[in-house]
Amino acid sequence: MTKGWVRCELGDFLLETEWEAVPGQVLVLFGPSGAGKTTTLRAIAGLVRPLRGHIEVGGQVVYDNDSQVWVPPHRRRVGYLTQRYHLFPHLSLIGNISYGLDKQSISDYRPKIGYLLRSLQLEGLEERHIWELSGGQQQRVALARALATDPQVLLLDEPFSSLDGELRRTLRSEVRSILSEANIPVILVTHDREEALALGDAMQVIDRGQTLSRGDPLQVLGQPGQARVARLVGVENVLSMYVESRHPQDGTMVCGHRDAATGPVSTLHLEVPLSDLAEGQPVTVGIRASDIILAGENLVSSSARNQIAGKVIGVELRPPGYEVTLDCAGIWFRCHITGTSLSEMGIKPGLDLWAVFKASSCFLVAEDAI
Repeated sequence: MTKGWVRCELGDFLLETEWEAVPGQVLVLFGPSGAGKTTTLRAIAGLVRPLRGHIEVGGQVVYDNDSQVWVPPHRRRVGYLTQRYHLFPHLSLIGNISYGLDKQSISDYRPKIGYLLRSLQLEGLEERHIWELSGGQQQRVALARALATDPQVLLLDEPFSSLDGELRRTLRSEVRSILSEANIPVILVTHDREEALALGDAMQVIDRGQTLSRGDPLQVLGQPGQARVARLVGVENVLSMYVESRHPQDGTMVCGHRDAATGPVSTLHLEVPLSDLAEGQPVTVGIRASDIILAGENLVSSSARNQIAGKVIGVELRPPGYEVTLDCAGIWFRCHITGTSLSEMGIKPGLDLWAVFKASSCFLVAEDAI
């Protein structure tokens, strides 16, 4: 297990965070660049000395400000894989993997190295130099080197950021399998939503040096509880509204658009899940672009409670599909569709369409977090 808390100051940047990860678990630190994610990893590894804090790795206290404990980085048994890998070009593949091992007892590590070579599909490449390897092979070598010393915790700092999309997906699957077998706590830094969902067991959202949210990745990313978090994790539609009416018998309520300058207006009405908010109170509603269906007409027989007329004002490529932006009475909705749908429906700027989505696709986030 690794756990702890730190307070770090770097110039005018202040980081205050805590964490806990158990063996076999991947804890994702999610947030934008400059949020404090990498600084957290560097503090755990001993590369940054906090102002205050307490850090444990594998049951050992490696830093404690109050008791003046400081274990240097090379004695912390931490595996650290950065996005640049920091491999040695003058060494062979096998030389890089075994670099951190005790040369006096390197024979004891041969079974482990052999296992890593097989698991990471590096057999037969042992004598190649780094510049003779592909980007994916270099990533595997860096991971093997981090695991070769039997670390008590593995720190991964955006390890897939330099790889193309398809290779990222392939390596994520391989890495997930390797990490499950290693049965050590892993802390992964990323700002990629797909990566967090593919690899994470638990998640913390960090921004401006503070932890904003934590929990299951699917819940945190799918229906974040704060407007600020919703925007950070990429919720495409976050609308300021107010409660118009409540319908407890249906488990829903109707919300109207709330303009920041003029207050409540009635250009847009959405049916959303019921909450304990009273009529007239402000509320922020989030809707993912992938939950919105586009239709050429009002679907009279549909069970979807929200059907809003609009006009296409933008079409952008968003692999694996497209993002279509609708102007609905001055309110913009971003919707994701496939290339086939785009072509078959003839979607282009100026086309009149309907945005269709269920009340249950809407989720409420805290108004005071904007």
